[in-house]
Amino acid sequence: MTQTPPILEYDPTLEAITEPSRLVRPRDVPEHCVICFFKEVIEEAAREKNAVVVVENRWEDGPHALYEIAHQGKRLAFWHSPVGAPAAAGLLEEAIAFGCRKFIVCGGCGVLEKGIAVGHLIVVSAALRDEGLSYHYLPPGREVAAHPQGVEALVASLQESGLPYCTGKTWTTDAPYRETRPMVEQRRAEGCIAVEMEAAGLMAVAQFREVILGQVLYGGDDLSGSEWDNRGWQSRSDIRRALFWLAVEACLRL
Repeated sequence: MTQTPPILEYDPTLEAITEPSRLVRPRDVPEHCVICFFKEVIEEAAREKNAVVVVENRWEDGPHALYEIAHQGKRLAFWHSPVGAPAAAGLLEEAIAFGCRKFIVCGGCGVLEKGIAVGHLIVVSAALRDEGLSYHYLPPGREVAAHPQGVEALVASLQESGLPYCTGKTWTTDAPYRETRPMVEQRRAEGCIAVEMEAAGLMAVAQFREVILGQVLYGGDDLSGSEWDNRGWQSRSDIRRALFWLAVEACLRL
């Protein structure tokens, strides 16, 4: 007898044994929150804006403090997210339980189209669910769509800034060292222009918890050719810093 793979055994039960709203005490936190994967940018922003740590939030891999600053007369929270959907989504769950409700995520990605330059911005419209976490929040499916308000806020901020960008689908995978040439071609055929490790999971959590979340990525390493090209993408400090503040502007539009 063939059994269903465990990842497809979706359980629609709304409350978990480890339900965040019962395990995490609500705090006086901003409703607007930016999730950023660039640790050096988070540390710089916290230092320069005299950020207050509203929640220490220490995990096994170290602290992931929830910071707060005042910006444009509004309260704004932000934190540095670890890589990978499980860890990133776990922190999102806790932020929601603390009281945050409107999120913009900024990070980097691999590109699947040759014409996407290093630093070119991509507003995520949908994510292909080639990871595991989203299947515990949504019924099995091929993709998860971005929240339209998140997309609209990012597009409005980008148009106002005059920065070049595109919108498109990303491929979210748990296995960056298994991005084979046949798989890249298959994902491109499905319309994916980028690859990363968190979008599908974060969007699934946001949809399940009924909060707003949008995500913007910048083009990093290139997987579109016969050989992988790192392109020195992680050294682009100016792009990373500008992207964080663009995410801030978009978040406060929500």
